[in-house]
Amino acid sequence: MDAAGNISWAITATALVLLMTPGVAFFYGGLVKAKSVISMMMMSFGAIGLIAVLWVLYGFSMSAVSDPMQFAGNPFADFGLVETAAGDGANVALLSVAYGATFAIITVALISGAIADRAKFGPWLIFVGVFGTLGYFPIAAWVWGGGWIMNLGTALFGEESGIAVIDYAGGTAVHINAGAAALALALVLGKRIGFAKGIQRPHNVPLTLLGAALLWFGWFGFNAGAEWLADDMGNVGLIGINTLGAAAAGILGWILIERIKDGKPTSVGAVSGLVAGLVAITPACANLTPGWALLLGALAGVACALAVDLKYRWGFDDSLDVVGLHLVGGLLGTVYLGFFATDQGLFTGGDWRLLAVQVIAAGGVLVYSFVVALVIGLAIEKTIGFRVTNEDEVAGVDQVVHGEAGYALVE
Repeated sequence: MDAAGNISWAITATALVLLMTPGVAFFYGGLVKAKSVISMMMMSFGAIGLIAVLWVLYGFSMSAVSDPMQFAGNPFADFGLVETAAGDGANVALLSVAYGATFAIITVALISGAIADRAKFGPWLIFVGVFGTLGYFPIAAWVWGGGWIMNLGTALFGEESGIAVIDYAGGTAVHINAGAAALALALVLGKRIGFAKGIQRPHNVPLTLLGAALLWFGWFGFNAGAEWLADDMGNVGLIGINTLGAAAAGILGWILIERIKDGKPTSVGAVSGLVAGLVAITPACANLTPGWALLLGALAGVACALAVDLKYRWGFDDSLDVVGLHLVGGLLGTVYLGFFATDQGLFTGGDWRLLAVQVIAAGGVLVYSFVVALVIGLAIEKTIGFRVTNEDEVAGVDQVVHGEAGYALVE
């Protein structure tokens, strides 16, 4: 593809990934109570506003390091992108910055699903800013910006081994990161009033299906977007078919489990399986043949459908199953590569070393993200308070926090 074509795809992919966060807002908004839909959607739009600003100011500067042992890049190295905007090739460089911002935005927005129906908006924005700075920005440097995860294979096995962690589009940096942080916040805020299986039902299923459709649409930019940096965009076909196939197989895997467990496949289950398949294929989209991608999607649908019930068994209120979908799906997709990555997996021509680095990378991000989110969440809860009162939760978060109602049924 020529330069103009690459630039066109770059801005298109950036818009596609940005659209995914409103998709999250719709997906989550339909799943909560009618009196919480505005609050739920505002948490996503608040993340768009704050993370985009912080990324331009210093997040992008933090997302690359010159030494694998650095925690993160210097936030003041190009504060406000002054040097990037004035340098040679600014057109391409700034597009790359914008594309990276969309990943930061959706990662933090995903976390909000774990604390639906009971979180204050102001404290949520404080969490967004601090976690983005200490959570996402450094992890992006570790995975894609020259940090320890990017260099883990070389450090353990030598450069000649050719072993490197595979995370093409964010299994660790996005999904494991968001899922682990979501678990921490769910523990900090505690259970909703009346928390029990079957009590909290979606108030607007079509809204959730619309959100899922936007997510699937945007995910093609999420997975294939970075190909604009390649001269021939040689992997875009493989990434595209894997993004389609894994998501479709995820639908089938999830509704099969629903049919066996509950007797009926549901539409919410179908789109949850869709998301599970997309999450799992994210790190693996460029490194699996289509058949192995289909198997991964199906396994993700099954595994995540079973995982979402763990919150009832273990007693944590992950309201909208961020842990069950994103943490479990991200772990599955990241580790699966150790077995089936093309020419590198344990069963596809490689050996145990790729599996080892995949597990270490996934575990490192999981632990770090959980601890950081737990500390930030506890600090907010113990100082200004993160959770609304029981009375406000019953009355409805929308009116209490935003002074709005999602549905004006009476004029």
